[in-house]
Amino acid sequence: MKTLYKLISRLPVVILFIVVCGCNKEFLNVDPSDQYSVETFWKTEEHAKAGLTGCYRALMPFGGAWVFETDMITPNAWKYNENGGVGPISISQHTSTTPVIENRWNTGYVGIGRTNTFLDKIADVPIADDLKERMIGEAKVLRAFYYSEMVNLYGGVPLILETPDAAKHADLPRNKKEEVVAQILKDLDEAAAVLPKSYDGKDAGRVTKGTALALKARMLLYNEKWEDAAKAAKEVMDLHVYSLFPNYRELFMLANEHNSEVIFNVESLAPKFVSNMDEPIYVLNTPAPLKDMVDAYLMNDGKPISSSPLYDPDHPYDNRDPRLHQTIVVIGYKFNGKIVTHANVVNTGFGIKKYTSFSDEINTTPVPTTSELNAILIRYAEVLLTYAEARNEATGPDESVYAALNEIRSRASVNMPDVEVDLTKEELRAVIRNERRIELAFEGLYYSDIKRWKTAEVVNNGPILNYEGNVITNRTFNKDRDYLWPVPYVEIQKNPKLEQNPNWN
Repeated sequence: MKTLYKLISRLPVVILFIVVCGCNKEFLNVDPSDQYSVETFWKTEEHAKAGLTGCYRALMPFGGAWVFETDMITPNAWKYNENGGVGPISISQHTSTTPVIENRWNTGYVGIGRTNTFLDKIADVPIADDLKERMIGEAKVLRAFYYSEMVNLYGGVPLILETPDAAKHADLPRNKKEEVVAQILKDLDEAAAVLPKSYDGKDAGRVTKGTALALKARMLLYNEKWEDAAKAAKEVMDLHVYSLFPNYRELFMLANEHNSEVIFNVESLAPKFVSNMDEPIYVLNTPAPLKDMVDAYLMNDGKPISSSPLYDPDHPYDNRDPRLHQTIVVIGYKFNGKIVTHANVVNTGFGIKKYTSFSDEINTTPVPTTSELNAILIRYAEVLLTYAEARNEATGPDESVYAALNEIRSRASVNMPDVEVDLTKEELRAVIRNERRIELAFEGLYYSDIKRWKTAEVVNNGPILNYEGNVITNRTFNKDRDYLWPVPYVEIQKNPKLEQNPNWN
């Protein structure tokens, strides 16, 4: 996939302009012989590949620090600067004019517009049928992903399935969420039917059959279609393409990108397509993990800190689930070549380790905007957790639910005890939710989880604590309003047919 980014970086500026603008004719009114226009672009296989690369390029805002951002609206982490980004959302002070609300709406529709343009134009491009079919499948998965992000945040949104056209689309009302979800699932089913299970090296990073099925499983889970979600997750498992990477910490490092666990990621390539995961601000103090997050990690005997005989309040980070020290920087332990002190993690007493390129032993100076780390959007562990949750909700505990959970716990670098047997459905639900929180921490999923579980009104109301148990600030969540973001104010001003979400002005 990185070869695609190299290709697009060499394309003429006008080609990139066409891709970015969704081929809206108002941007290009001339047809010089030495440049591309709308009328002369979608003519060759090279043009089609460049157009599809533009669809992938729209994934970039979903990578980088965005994978951390929504965790800072949850009990997992704190954003020290409450005035920007998602900070206001975490204390229920956001409005329909909060910049991130507008930004995510626009980001979603950029991706949707590009994929719609590609799907409209590809039909007439003279390329081999099998390649065309595969490329259409890729674009449909990408469109499904962009729409899935929209419905998870805003609920129902205008469902547009053709090249952007202001005359036709500027005053569309919102579709019902169920209609958008149905289209997402349709796109994913059609894509899964034609996409390959895997690619050779030069195409690593493209979406696959497994990507389509895994995203389908996530959407079904989020919409409480338990049996169908378990079935879709099992289809991914039965592909026998993916497996858990042995080392949890190294799973998220540059040397191991495209490893056996990665199902869908955002490709980065220096110097033009870089992430900001190694910037100094993100390495230790944003996101700043919270005590509630750290306390959720079990002891290495499989028991919580409240009941394990191994827990020592004077040495609270000893004998813990190894994922704690593979995810979070804690005072008194080594990170980036030195023992961590409070001076290194001033905001909460904890820092982020996952997704950084630094080892515990070797000191490296963080350099802004040079990281090529790929943000992972879906990985195999999530599929196993989806299966476990959906199966437990659909039929209650059975051997397959325990097997999925224990597979995650038995990862070589984790090696936690198996889940206690003979649990009730409700008891196993609590285990699954905690396992999901720990395993997928700081991967951009927990915010969606506490909303769909309807627990946000509990866990996001009240004080958040630093490592000493001192109150940092208070979180607020309005259960009658905050489960959905508001439709951006500027969008409603431009299109009064857009109905605002309940209890938003």
